[in-house]
Amino acid sequence: QVQFVESGGGLVQPGGSLRLSCVASGNVYILGWWRQAPRKQRELVAVIDTYNWPNYGDSVKGRFTISRDNAKNTVYLQMDNLKPEDTAVYYCIESPGRNSLPRYWGQGTQVTVSS
Repeated sequence: QVQFVESGGGLVQPGGSLRLSCVASGNVYILGWWRQAPRKQRELVAVIDTYNWPNYGDSVKGRFTISRDNAKNTVYLQMDNLKPEDTAVYYCIESPGRNSLPRYWGQGTQVTVSS
């Protein structure tokens, strides 16, 4: 069982930035973020493996940057040029492989982009 401590969500204006952090317990291979907007299915935001190889969802490429500190078992998501359509609950996740669905989920942190 992997547990997470997520932080960094909040309210930001369009074009602004936020940084999410997630500390995971135990040894994990893939860490990252998925999100769920109102009335939509959960979708991949970004994931990263222990070798710092990232993978991004198409809707965030070029705007979001994922990074990882293996010594701290922590993953970060720098979100720039935020848009109203980025409004969602963001979940920290663990996955057993690069092409695998998430196995463990955090409780989620709300990100709201609105003027």
